Amino acid sequence: QVQLVESGGGLVQTGGSRRLSCAASGFTFSSYAMSWYRQAPGKEREAVAHISRAGGRTKYADAVKGRFPISRDNAKNTVLLQMNSLRPEDTAVSYCNAESLSWDYWGQGTQVTVSS
Repeated sequence: QVQLVESGGGLVQTGGSRRLSCAASGFTFSSYAMSWYRQAPGKEREAVAHISRAGGRTKYADAVKGRFPISRDNAKNTVLLQMNSLRPEDTAVSYCNAESLSWDYWGQGTQVTVSS
């Protein structure tokens, strides 16, 4: 059974930090590129950060570049998103995504709320 379980969301003040974690199971984690997406109230889901299967390549949305480094640990089947210098506009539900050529999996999401 494929599972992606996000954790680490919560309420944080502007300028604060939060680390999101996504624990994967039920598939060969190292064969999947991993991404974080987010969906703010009333907006479409958007890609935030992406990391390649071995972790050697990363890509970021302009809005988070330099603030939200993504990393992965293939031995622990985990992908992390370190969210720094948080802003009210970062308030959203954050989702973990696993993607291969054939399959695409999503977690249930974790809420991050940034208070001003």
